[in-house]
Amino acid sequence: MLTDNPVNPLNSGIPFGGAHNPHRKRVSSLRSGGLQKRTQNCFFGVETCAELVWGDWEPGLEYTKSLFLRSVHGKLQKLTVRPPGSKFFNTPYPQTILLSPGTSFSLPVTFQPLEKCEYVDTIEFQGKEGTFQVSLRAVIPHHDLKVPDTVILPPCAARHSSQTSFLFRNSSKLQTGFRWFVDPPFQLSPETGQLKPGEECRVTVEFKPQQAVVCQAEACCAFGDDGESSCTVLLRGLSKYPRLQISCMGQEEECKVLEFGSVAVGDSHEKHFEIYNLSTVSTTFSLSWLRRPPLMESVFSCEVHEGKIAPHSVLKVPVCFSPLTVDRISVDYLCLTCPGAVSEDLLKVLGTSIGPIVSLSTSVLDFGCIEEGTEVTHNIQIINSSAVLAHYQFDVDTGSHSVFSVDKPCGSLPGSSKLTLRVKFRPQNPIAYHKTMICLLLHREPLFMDLIGTCHSEQLKPAILKPRHLSVYRLNLLRGLTCYPPDLLSALLKEDRLKLDDSGALQMQEIPAEDTGNSTPPFNPRSPLEEYFHVNSAPEAETELYNTSNSTRFPVPHVTVQPSELLFYDGPASKSVSITNHTKGKICLTWSSEAESPFSISPLSCELGPLKTTAFRVTYSPNQQNIFHAAQLECFTFYKVLRDQRNVEDQTLCPPWCLTVRVSGHSFQPGKEHFTPNISLQHPQVVFPALKQLAYRSILLQNTGDLPVIFRLDPDECPSVCVLPSSGLVPPGSHQILTFRCTPSPDHSSGIPLTLQLNATPNHAQVLNVVAVAEKLSMSVEEGGSLFFQPTAVGSCSERTLWVKNLSRVPVEFKWRLCGSDRRVLTVLPNTDILQPNESKVQKWSFAPKEEMMYNMKPSLTFWPVQTPQCKKSRLTIEAVGLASKGSLQAEHPVIDLGEVLVESCKSFEVPLLNDSPCAVSYSLTTQQSVTDTGLLEDMTQDPLVLEMENVKGTIPADCRLPIRCTVRPARRAHYCWTISYHILNASGSVGGEPQPICHVQAEGVYPTMEVMDIRSCGNVEGLSKLQLWRLFNLDTLNTYLRRDPSPSELTFRVPTRHSFRHRPSIFTSATMDFSFSAAPLGSDPTSILLLFENPGSIPVEWSFLFPEDQQIELEYWAETGDFSPSEIHLMKIQEHRLFSIFPRSGKLQPGRQRTVQFTYRHEFVGTDRLPVLLKISRGREILLNFTGITVERDRRYIHLSSNRHIFAPMAIGGFSPPKQVYELYNAGTLPLRYHFDTTPLEELMEENFSHPILQCMNPGGEIEPGHTALVEWIFSPLEAKTYSVDIPIHVVEGDSMFVTFEGQGFDERESEPIQVQDGRITVPCTQRIPVPGQVVFLSEDRVCFGDIPVCSRSTRILFLTNVSYTDQVLYKWNVTSTECQQTVTICPMSGRLAPGESVLCIVTIQASGSPAFYQQDLLCEITLVNMLAQYHKDLRQWEEETERQKYEFTLTEKDLLQTKQLDKCTQEGAVLEQKTGKRKYKALPPIRSSYHAVGGPSARPSRAEQRVPQQTGQERRRRPEPPCPTLLHLGVTARSHSLMEYQTHFPTQFNTHYINRSTQSKHSQSGTGEGCHLPANLPPLTLDVITHVLNSLLQSLLDEPQFQQSLVEGDTEQVLYFTQLRPAPAPGLPAQTLPRSAAGCQDPVEMSGVSSAAPAKTYTRNCSTADRPRSECDLESLKELPEETKLKVQESIRRFPEFCDLLEGILLNTLQNLMMEAFLGELVLTTRPRIIALPPSSSRKNSLGSNRQSSAESNKRKELLRPLVTSPSPYMSTQAKVSNLEPEQ
Repeated sequence: MLTDNPVNPLNSGIPFGGAHNPHRKRVSSLRSGGLQKRTQNCFFGVETCAELVWGDWEPGLEYTKSLFLRSVHGKLQKLTVRPPGSKFFNTPYPQTILLSPGTSFSLPVTFQPLEKCEYVDTIEFQGKEGTFQVSLRAVIPHHDLKVPDTVILPPCAARHSSQTSFLFRNSSKLQTGFRWFVDPPFQLSPETGQLKPGEECRVTVEFKPQQAVVCQAEACCAFGDDGESSCTVLLRGLSKYPRLQISCMGQEEECKVLEFGSVAVGDSHEKHFEIYNLSTVSTTFSLSWLRRPPLMESVFSCEVHEGKIAPHSVLKVPVCFSPLTVDRISVDYLCLTCPGAVSEDLLKVLGTSIGPIVSLSTSVLDFGCIEEGTEVTHNIQIINSSAVLAHYQFDVDTGSHSVFSVDKPCGSLPGSSKLTLRVKFRPQNPIAYHKTMICLLLHREPLFMDLIGTCHSEQLKPAILKPRHLSVYRLNLLRGLTCYPPDLLSALLKEDRLKLDDSGALQMQEIPAEDTGNSTPPFNPRSPLEEYFHVNSAPEAETELYNTSNSTRFPVPHVTVQPSELLFYDGPASKSVSITNHTKGKICLTWSSEAESPFSISPLSCELGPLKTTAFRVTYSPNQQNIFHAAQLECFTFYKVLRDQRNVEDQTLCPPWCLTVRVSGHSFQPGKEHFTPNISLQHPQVVFPALKQLAYRSILLQNTGDLPVIFRLDPDECPSVCVLPSSGLVPPGSHQILTFRCTPSPDHSSGIPLTLQLNATPNHAQVLNVVAVAEKLSMSVEEGGSLFFQPTAVGSCSERTLWVKNLSRVPVEFKWRLCGSDRRVLTVLPNTDILQPNESKVQKWSFAPKEEMMYNMKPSLTFWPVQTPQCKKSRLTIEAVGLASKGSLQAEHPVIDLGEVLVESCKSFEVPLLNDSPCAVSYSLTTQQSVTDTGLLEDMTQDPLVLEMENVKGTIPADCRLPIRCTVRPARRAHYCWTISYHILNASGSVGGEPQPICHVQAEGVYPTMEVMDIRSCGNVEGLSKLQLWRLFNLDTLNTYLRRDPSPSELTFRVPTRHSFRHRPSIFTSATMDFSFSAAPLGSDPTSILLLFENPGSIPVEWSFLFPEDQQIELEYWAETGDFSPSEIHLMKIQEHRLFSIFPRSGKLQPGRQRTVQFTYRHEFVGTDRLPVLLKISRGREILLNFTGITVERDRRYIHLSSNRHIFAPMAIGGFSPPKQVYELYNAGTLPLRYHFDTTPLEELMEENFSHPILQCMNPGGEIEPGHTALVEWIFSPLEAKTYSVDIPIHVVEGDSMFVTFEGQGFDERESEPIQVQDGRITVPCTQRIPVPGQVVFLSEDRVCFGDIPVCSRSTRILFLTNVSYTDQVLYKWNVTSTECQQTVTICPMSGRLAPGESVLCIVTIQASGSPAFYQQDLLCEITLVNMLAQYHKDLRQWEEETERQKYEFTLTEKDLLQTKQLDKCTQEGAVLEQKTGKRKYKALPPIRSSYHAVGGPSARPSRAEQRVPQQTGQERRRRPEPPCPTLLHLGVTARSHSLMEYQTHFPTQFNTHYINRSTQSKHSQSGTGEGCHLPANLPPLTLDVITHVLNSLLQSLLDEPQFQQSLVEGDTEQVLYFTQLRPAPAPGLPAQTLPRSAAGCQDPVEMSGVSSAAPAKTYTRNCSTADRPRSECDLESLKELPEETKLKVQESIRRFPEFCDLLEGILLNTLQNLMMEAFLGELVLTTRPRIIALPPSSSRKNSLGSNRQSSAESNKRKELLRPLVTSPSPYMSTQAKVSNLEPEQ
């Protein structure tokens, strides 16, 4: 139950009750003061109760309780007891208690009270681990109630109630009274009472909310003797609004429909509808019928009027439909109401009543001519063609008074059935008989059947009556000729006053023959019901009924009887009837008689003249008493001339007429009680339509008893209602159909009582209520006939609905009428319709204004009855008001940028439309798309529209915002732009006017892509530079492929999918490239490459590297064929041994994120391994990566080429100094190798090109160490603008040879620009982004691109080397790989130490040579951890000590003693021989073994047995410790140098940014290329190796000599001598003695600065640190003695010296580098605001100019004394060049 789980329905995490009540604190204190159950607590391993309480005690007595202590500790417990402090509690035991583990101790505590009050004390126990206390309390009795804290009531609906109950108990020993107080909506019962000690009471809580709330209240209970104590209970209740919904099959606007279909009158049909309780609470409901018209019949019934539905449940409600009137549509409305609900639900019930469709097999039954005294029987069929039960009754005498009789005169005919009836003709007189037998049908018009027959006797032979005579008679009747006797008509026919028509009927002669068919008969035919009442009504009634001005009504019948019925109840036994002849001829009257009938008539026959009346006497003489009799007396009347057929002609034969007198009577004696009737009336109320026109109704009177019943309806009681038959007898089990006729009138009362007397006694009477009130038509319109439209935009349309209800009891047809001006702006649908009684329908009104104004319109509703459309119509006028205004729309954001959207994916967004106008706007949105391909940069509008919008058409209310949901699905990579426009829809919903742009949406359709940002290597390819790795993996091609759009075939599988059954899956992409893992020896460390992938876009990228096995569909074992090709076996081998591995294999990159992917290749098998790996980007590209890895034998000399085809940079034809280009060779083996290029193809190429060296190899041979790269220099000098190609063999000594195709393209520089190396900065990243595992030092840039530079120029760059470790110190050392690199690239400092977190500024300088070249250098920085180096030195020292110790220690063993002696003997002989000859013989060769095993490959790895040998012998020396392997940092330096003329031509703007070292230029110009100045280039390789080896040995020995090292140190401190031959030559015209001696040797101190550049700073300082002797005063004086002109020439000549320019450039460069160093160290702030120094006035400066000049010499002299002079010559120019440049110009 809900009370068991007190959870806040709004927030389960928050307590339901938040209010604080002061009573609750008191209750808690009372509860705590009550008797508590003892709970065991554990204190420091002692288990005991927290307190002892004495509750029931008296003063003066002793009460003892035991306190149990139990040890749960694992050790012995020693407790010291401090007894209670008061005298009222005491313990008899000593102060110390010992408790062993698991034992218990009982401590008795005695309480001795002296007065009635509360006592509180404690006992304290102190142990080794702590102290704890046990409370002692004695309480006195007080009033106390135990109540629950909270009572939660079940949820209920608003304006409903829910209840629950709770128990509270008197926990005290005193009797107490209580009274509850609580605020609404809670109620408690009982509110007051008395509780004995320990007694419980159940309180019922009722919750009655009026609205949906979360309610909580505190119920306060006052208790005690005088209510001095109180407690509270928190009551919580939750109420919700109920929500009931009717569910059924039909649905109309704003209403559910329960349709019964067609139901037969008199039957009942039941259907169900369901009521759903959509709320979470139980709900009561009520069902009621809406108000009907006052006199309307109730044909629908519902027994369920109210009830209760559980939450989320369904209730089926039956509704019964019992129609009373045939062919009528009944409508009613059932309203579902619920207390507390927001709205009501309405159900429309609809049903149609149908009646039977009955027919007779024939309308005329001819019995022919029979003899008197005989009878004839014919059969007819009555057919019910409907599915409704039909009740029929033939209006014929059931006895023997009728000539014609039916065997089954009344009965019921089931649906779709037939019944055969036997009709008997028994004539009594020789005359012609004709009777129209009427078959009455319940709820239907009667059926008529003509019975004819002729009876002949021997004496009388009347004319034989035929069926054709009846048809002719009816035509003559309509023409008014039947009131004339046949002989008169024959005479007129003979006189040609009458004539015969085509059908044989008579007609007047004066009517033209051609107008016969068009002549209008004087009388209209009667309806069947009119004919029935015409035959059976009295002449007075007929005269009164047809006394109208309508000439087409029938006149009085030919012969009438008065009265038409006789009742023999209490009056005389004989009564008279009179018959009147209304014809113009003499007639004969013949009555049918029955000898045994109690009714007799006299005379039985007579003749009656024209317009005469005669009387007959009817006598009732019953044979027995206490019986009912009834009969129909028939009188046949005919013209007298018809007695003999000879007196009448066939053309004028008139059939006889049959008159019927109904008679009934009973033979009960006075005072005798009549039979009690048992009858059943189908419906005691007869309701006529509410129209003032003649109407008919029928009811069924059934005799359900076993005795006959006579009935009578007194016509005088209700003259306006006529009933046929008004009296009669109903046999047992039979029925009688009563037909009512009435013309409703407004003057009639709402109910006319009509008494049905049964069995001729007032005691058995039943009152029929006849409703025949003619009402005025009435209709109602919703909202009191006022129709208000909301403000509507001009040209738009607004709609309203209006209910129209028919308040009449007749069906009404209506039509709306609008005036001409209103018809243009106001429409209603439907315009015309039919409303059944009590039916309501919704009319949809549309207001479409044409201009901005206020419209006041008055539409009118015209309505009339459906039965009488020609009657006067009623009218109802309503008022319609509408305001028209102009509307417009605008977007909340004029421009919406969606950014990048994945192609073929969906991106949804909203375009909020704002309607600021006062009217609703109906709009239609259109979109115009513009597509710009990012590759083509042209607008393409023929693409299909990829922007989908919801609510393209709609209406936005006034001052509202409507978000339009849009979805973009780009079809390709392009820039999309959409212009969204709107049209305002007119009233017809069509578009009008020009589109108005509302906003622009743009998006970029992109594919998911990523690019490689960096590459790093680990393992055995650590020596490869980034550029080499970049080329091996073709990363430029990979990035190019990744930036392209995927082809449709690549999007066959948008995500990684297993799609192939083959081991080599199908490839759907044409993007194929190679990933070369280089080559490595067998068993070496795996080749590990790290690639950094980055997502440069703005959409996530999901990528996967799929091996062939990842794309293969796994088959069952039995499905494998087992036949594999060699390539498949190779693939399976690679995948099985995991030679190639990728980690991670897949991932997801968010925009802007990076991920490092490691590619590993294991060198386990010799050979070339290839594996196709598919790089799959979900919904993007597929790129096939062919992984290639090579594993070589360890004793094989192998050069790995990244490609067998090398393309040189394009060169311009006609150049004088083509640059040198570089080709790389990598030694992938473990042995050093020598290579040689075969230059024979080059010589052939030169011969083909007029002996011009198209392609030259500058160093065709060389040696490469293992794991290193050799740079082969080439010069490509084309003669023509074409592509040159040559295949060059490369021979490896003791290795394999290979061919490389070298290609170069020559171009005309007049047509294209030379290639620039600036692009290299873009393709290969300059910064390291992938940290190698264990790397602690990082370069700020790992690639330096100097770009295009002129020859003989010097360029510098600044780098930073940073130690990112927080704990380790590192040593760094730059290692320049090649001699050319040492001459070209310098870096400063070359080595040093970095503390944790420290950085160092490094300056890289490139000095271009005098000839153009491509520079591609790789500098290595070796990083060594200081602690690892220290550990190495420590291990080395220990190893040396151990080695020294082992020199003097040896162990003698008995084993192998002979071998040891022989070995010692040989050793001694060798030592003696060495001492004799003074020379040492060559060392013995090592044992012959396989070179492969000598190298130590993986297959040469020692086995476990071999590894155990050193452990077993113990004589193996420890291996010498190896120095720590340094970590390598690669610094790539690239540049291209151009000749000065070429550089000035192609780079004119950049030429001034470079300084040309002219001294170097002149040296190169003098020495030529300088390549072969040291050694002849044509030396044989063997000679060159010998010379190189000898020189290396000499230099190494010289460097190891201590005396040579000391001389170098002392040489730095020596001063440079001055040589007089270095002075310049004397100028012409000047004496030699006038030239100062120190003009050349003693230069300006500023010019001879000690530091010239950043890169060779130390070199300059070391070589130029010796200062020249100080200048003497004679030198200064000699300079002063020179003429001023000569001094200026000398100074100008000095400025033009290349050395002087180099010096200035070096000083400036060094200064800038020093400033950058200081800024890096924090000693200089480059962003500091410059200081402004105020200068003195100009006058003072002019006055002091002379003094300044005078003092300048002295200040310069002091500065020169303080600064040492540097007079060493520049290393870039010879002394002879200096002397020649100092000569004055001629």
